[in-house]
Amino acid sequence: MTAIKHALQRDIFTPNDERLLSIVNVCKAGKKKRNCFLCATVTTERPVQVNVVKVKKSDKGDFYKRQTAWALRDLAVVDAKDAVKENPEFDLHFDKVYKWVASSTVEKNTFISCIWKLNQRYLRKKIDFINVSSQLLEELPKVTEESVPSGENQSVAGGDEEAVDEYQELNAREEQDIEIMMEGCEYAISNAEAFAEKLSRELQVLDGANIQSIMASEKQVNILMKLLDEALKEVDQIELKLSSYEEMLQSVKEQMDQISESNHLIHLSNTNNVKLLSEIEFLVNHMDLAKGHIKALQEGDLTSSRGIEACTNAADALLQCMNVALRPGHDMLHAVKQQQQRFSDLREQFARRLASHLNSVFVQQGHDQSSTLAQHSVELTLPNHHPFHRDLLRYAKLMEWLKNTDYGKYEGLTKNYMDYLSRLYEREIKDFFEVAKVKMTGTTREGKKFGLHGSSGKLTGSTSSLNKLSVQSSGNRRSQSSSLLDMGNMSASDLDVADRTKFDKIFEQVLSELEPLCLAEQDFISKFFKLQQHQSISGTMNEVEEADGAALSRSYTPGVPQTISSEKDMIRQMMTKIFRCIEPELNNLIALGDKIDSFNSLYMLVKMSHHVWTAQNVDPASFLSTTLGNVLVTVKRNFDKCISNQMKQMDEVKISKKSKVGILPFVAEFEEFAALAESIFKNAERRGDLDKAYIKLIRAVFVSVEKVANESQKTPRDVVMMENFHHIFATLSRLKISCLEAEKKEAKQKYTEHLQSYVICSLGQPLEKLNHFFEGVEARVAQGIREEEVSYQLAFNKQELRKVIKEYPGKEVKKGLDNLYKKVDKHLCEEENLLQVVWHSMQDEFIRQYKHFEGLIARCYPGSGITMEFTIQDILDYCSSIAQSH
Repeated sequence: MTAIKHALQRDIFTPNDERLLSIVNVCKAGKKKRNCFLCATVTTERPVQVNVVKVKKSDKGDFYKRQTAWALRDLAVVDAKDAVKENPEFDLHFDKVYKWVASSTVEKNTFISCIWKLNQRYLRKKIDFINVSSQLLEELPKVTEESVPSGENQSVAGGDEEAVDEYQELNAREEQDIEIMMEGCEYAISNAEAFAEKLSRELQVLDGANIQSIMASEKQVNILMKLLDEALKEVDQIELKLSSYEEMLQSVKEQMDQISESNHLIHLSNTNNVKLLSEIEFLVNHMDLAKGHIKALQEGDLTSSRGIEACTNAADALLQCMNVALRPGHDMLHAVKQQQQRFSDLREQFARRLASHLNSVFVQQGHDQSSTLAQHSVELTLPNHHPFHRDLLRYAKLMEWLKNTDYGKYEGLTKNYMDYLSRLYEREIKDFFEVAKVKMTGTTREGKKFGLHGSSGKLTGSTSSLNKLSVQSSGNRRSQSSSLLDMGNMSASDLDVADRTKFDKIFEQVLSELEPLCLAEQDFISKFFKLQQHQSISGTMNEVEEADGAALSRSYTPGVPQTISSEKDMIRQMMTKIFRCIEPELNNLIALGDKIDSFNSLYMLVKMSHHVWTAQNVDPASFLSTTLGNVLVTVKRNFDKCISNQMKQMDEVKISKKSKVGILPFVAEFEEFAALAESIFKNAERRGDLDKAYIKLIRAVFVSVEKVANESQKTPRDVVMMENFHHIFATLSRLKISCLEAEKKEAKQKYTEHLQSYVICSLGQPLEKLNHFFEGVEARVAQGIREEEVSYQLAFNKQELRKVIKEYPGKEVKKGLDNLYKKVDKHLCEEENLLQVVWHSMQDEFIRQYKHFEGLIARCYPGSGITMEFTIQDILDYCSSIAQSH
């Protein structure tokens, strides 16, 4: 083991400046036994580093190589497995647990003991030694040469710790001296005992020489002792002088201490004086209000611009003095308390004076503004409040001061302003709407024509008289409409377009007057009362309306300064109270317009939607946006009601049993509605509402047309369907309504189908017997009789055919066509002008039947030479002459 240790020291650790202190031959537990060595080493350089190194024999040779190294400071636990019985197994806990089996228990104990000593000497960290004998950790293991393999007693584990620690390598000179000494004695290596005896003898000779040298120097020692005695005396004298000097310096020290203490007191006094002056200057500079400011607060003129400016500056200075941040202890000074009380009295006095003056201004403005209402009574304009706002804005800074210093008085002024201005605006707005109502109805006499009583805007006339009328011809319907106008009962479809345009302009002017009025007042409230009004809100119109409704229902706490959010709510509350009459007046105006003409709801929907959109772009949370949004809901309901009423009228319509139907009234009304709506909703924001109404109306028109056609007795069903669906198709083609493309195609299809049906049914009458004869021929062929054999049938032989043909000479055919033309003319109405179209279709259908009859004759009666007594050219001439004659 010693040879291995020396080899490891030489080959592995010396090149790395390390010393090998202990070694143990181990193998891993539970695996194939492959021996390796665990070595405890220390570095030769400071600071000392202690390592546990795993050394393994190389597979390719007899040399050893360093495999793994762990720092001893990373070792947490040493587990010897059993502290009583001999057990070669032990565990080392580094980053993980390493299990080892030593070649002998002695080697294991020696290695663990070395680890414990190195830890105690170099690290002194908490390493847990478990299952280790306490004797092993307290004393050096006493290992005899018999219990250890040869040469192992020379290891550090068998020696003393101090001997290990005191070991030092030989320097170059020492190595050279030893080599010279060993060269002088050739047997030094072969006979170590003889060499040691020689060295002992030489050492004894040297010791004797040293003793003789010491004894020879006794005289010199005596001389040295005398010199030392004299030196001691000199030292005593010097100490006496130093003592006297120290006494002198002590008195000087006491005097200097007194001077130092005096200087300290002087410095402390100066420091206190400077601090006191600084505090006094601070109080004087920050809590002294100029006499001019005091005079302005007590007696300042609040009517002139210069006086308002002086009062504003004085109020700001007073606020700064009252809000100064006092240092600790200032509030206990009597003068400070007096000054603060004086400031409080000034603030209270000026706040009362300012509130009283502003209340007077509010009242005076109400009187002044009322005097100007007369000049606006005939014009559709609202009085301008800009001069009033301009005068009051001079007090904006003082209002801000009042808001910050006395919120109770500020709140009182706010309520008084709302009370005075709400009454003023109510008078102005009601007069404004009265003028608008008068202009809408023309004059008071014209208002009575509509059933208007006073200015209430109520309408007693009925607009549903057409629901009770029978369907008349176009000429009769026009004459009855004129009589209805004479009676004062006006339907929406008969009103003049100029009246609707006039209503549209009046309604637009009303909204255009209200919008700047509300915006100007809201802007003034925000500036005068120092309230935040703008906020970022996104979302749909409905979301804005719901949010504003919820905000208006909340109330703020009186006497408490408001946050930004509550200030926005406060602006809305003030605007709601000031303009509380706008929404009901708008609703009354809308109701009046709707009663005058239900189609006015189209104008109002477009105009109101545009103004709501404009108001939301300015401020989506404003009072104006909220109010117009609420009114827009009413307008939309009136629009829906207008559509529902039209559909109801369609459903309730009744037809006359004595006259032909023609174009149904609700079809004409739909044309009027669509034309009017397209002109109104051009580039409008609410186009989607109109498209939905179109779909409802057109479907109702389709259903009602079919219903009337089924109930008609005077006019054939096909004629009613053909004429009305042709009119609907023409209307939709002219207006080009994109959402009704499918309905336009359906109307065209129905018109074409019923035109064809009517033509076929009508043409069966001019050549009735001939038609019946050939129907019988076709029936025989359908039963299976060959076409060329039909002529052998008794009822359909050639003689019978000639007999039927003779009954329809050209003159008779022309007479039948003329009667057919008169009957068609009697069925069709003049408004739609479809007579020529129907007649041309009948001509084509008659020619088609003629060709069909000739084909049957040629196939069923071949070689008979039988032909019709008139030709296709004769048919064309007959139809042309009949059309020209009528």
